[in-house]
Amino acid sequence: MNELSFLTDGVLYMVQNPKMLVMWIIGGLLIWLAIKKDFEPALLLPMGFGAILVNLPLPGVIGDENTTGIVKWLFDVGIEASEAFPLLLFVGIGAMIDFGPLLSNPRMLLFGGAAQFGIFMTVCLAVLLGFPLADAMSIGVIGAADGPTSILVSQTMKSQYMGAIAVAAYSYMALVPIIQPMAIRLVTTKKERMIRMPYNPASVSKTTKILFPIIVTLIAGLIAPQSVSLVGFLMFGNLIRESGKLENLSQTAQGPLANLITIFLGVTIAFQMRADQFLNLGTLGVMALGLFAFVFDTIGGVLFAKLLNLFLPKDRKINPMVGGAGISAFPMSARVIQKMALKEDNQNHLLMHAVGANVAGQIGSVVAGGIILSFGSIFGLM
Repeated sequence: MNELSFLTDGVLYMVQNPKMLVMWIIGGLLIWLAIKKDFEPALLLPMGFGAILVNLPLPGVIGDENTTGIVKWLFDVGIEASEAFPLLLFVGIGAMIDFGPLLSNPRMLLFGGAAQFGIFMTVCLAVLLGFPLADAMSIGVIGAADGPTSILVSQTMKSQYMGAIAVAAYSYMALVPIIQPMAIRLVTTKKERMIRMPYNPASVSKTTKILFPIIVTLIAGLIAPQSVSLVGFLMFGNLIRESGKLENLSQTAQGPLANLITIFLGVTIAFQMRADQFLNLGTLGVMALGLFAFVFDTIGGVLFAKLLNLFLPKDRKINPMVGGAGISAFPMSARVIQKMALKEDNQNHLLMHAVGANVAGQIGSVVAGGIILSFGSIFGLM
């Protein structure tokens, strides 16, 4: 009788709550995009399945006033209480990154900052559209094309749109090959896209590669203290990689650790995708503003490169497309720039320049997230 009663209650709940069915469809769509379209499958698939799990009727993965479901527990422990999941993921990301192309061409570091322009522009626009400041700041970080940073900032800011922000961040990361070419062509000419940049990398010593993550952490901690956990864990992962003495730990961070945290992070973030929180006009606004931030982050990097070209000699001009790689979507953005360059001129190889800007974007995005958190602290939003 109990099983029959649960079934009857569940059917009745579905009839009375059509929003739940909509969330099942959204969850199914995310799973389809992950499997069929290969859009960030490592995160969209867990998020899609999680969206279905948390929108099932009756207690289960959520729990009730008497019990704590597994997804809610993971959210409370891994995200709400400590932000542990996104921070631990940064250790794996740091271990994957080779900063060599950036260190051999340090001016690419400028694009890691310039390509965060859309974040702050979007914050202003979101406020003008009526979003509370904490939500506006969280939405702006979508433009960084950095999922863990978006999740951490929105959680720290206690944004009511955390689920929508996570979906937008990872969806637009997956759509880099579609969004970036359109944004770049919008503000460049064919002649600019054909600019060649010979790659003659300076030698980077092992000592430099070891000192780099330490120095970046110190500078970030002094300039933007709120970013130190983000930058610190990213750089710690990179230090493990570059030390040359911890190969097993480096491989663990890049593989098992990153994969395990990614699985749990994807399912856990779905806790914020419950129908009563997710299905509203605000979510549509978040998706639209997130796209705006993403596009204008790309454009910001491109326009900064064009500005630099006004002061550079002809033989040292920068292909403006490289500036667009200053977002954090590594290494997708660098590959997109390379493909665009070859399409315009099949002898124009920009990959290593774009990789340098792209890894700079990893640093730029977490520093930008830290700056947002610093402003949040100043305005008493945390």
